[in-house]
Amino acid sequence: MFTAEVKSRIGEDIAIMVRPDNHPWNYLCECGDAATITVKEFQNANAIFISHTHIDHFVNFDSVIRHQLGIQRRIVICGPEGIATQVQSRIKSYSWNLIQEGAISYEIRELISEDEIVVYEVEPPTWELKKLKTINGNVLFQEKNFEVTGILLDHKIPTLAYKFQEHDTVKIDIKASGYKGGKWVKELKDAFEQSDSEKTIQVEDKECKASELFQLLHVQKGDVVGIIMDHAANADNHAKIKAHFANARTVFIESFYKEEDKEQAEVNYHSYASMSGKIMKETNVQEPIPVHFSRKYKEEDVAQLISEFNAALVAL
Repeated sequence: MFTAEVKSRIGEDIAIMVRPDNHPWNYLCECGDAATITVKEFQNANAIFISHTHIDHFVNFDSVIRHQLGIQRRIVICGPEGIATQVQSRIKSYSWNLIQEGAISYEIRELISEDEIVVYEVEPPTWELKKLKTINGNVLFQEKNFEVTGILLDHKIPTLAYKFQEHDTVKIDIKASGYKGGKWVKELKDAFEQSDSEKTIQVEDKECKASELFQLLHVQKGDVVGIIMDHAANADNHAKIKAHFANARTVFIESFYKEEDKEQAEVNYHSYASMSGKIMKETNVQEPIPVHFSRKYKEEDVAQLISEFNAALVAL
């Protein structure tokens, strides 16, 4: 499971933290100016996911650099085409005569099309940008138990929407088996995943065919958390969202404008609350969460935005 938390307050620029269960690191989505992110959270960020580099999504990247210097780890940064040079430019705007080699390393992954990722690195003390490789596909980040994929949406510039997908896992009902746990459990799960029904499993003092024990197992579907930031409320974007995030558990989606301001949303290639709610309903998202409201709105206006979003979720 993932735990996802909006780290920005009303009136601050958007930042969301995703934490997988039983995992040592966290994952920062967007670098808005969020005052509640702690130094430790910056240091424990294993990867950073940026939708695009409009100032309200990238302004706090300086805090990332400031607090990660000296952690002596390789951090992944993901974003759309061009983010590698923008990261480098932000870093090189400072003087680094006292920085040590190995203090930090950034690997930058750009999704430049729906099925191509270009990977760069930038390291002290020179911070020169080096192209490492090109990868086919849209899997921007992988860990043992989950992966992060991206799709490109239109915001008059390309923006990236991210999906954190936990791998399905095989679970066993030990109580129903009548046996104690042991290495046989792993052997049984391996046999199940490899469709090896004839494998012999030694359970305590008894030999069993794997197929005889498969009824003790069930597949637990992996958790899914989505992050959908700035995008035009148009048919092409909506088709991509519905295809990529169908049946997700939780999706955070920008809901920038009120219904009454949807013409302004169209001009600025943003979504509006009622449309974001409608698309979440059509995508069958279990827990859709409206975020990233225009800063022109006061607190009472934000309540109306959320109300419009929720109304669209239950509309016939």
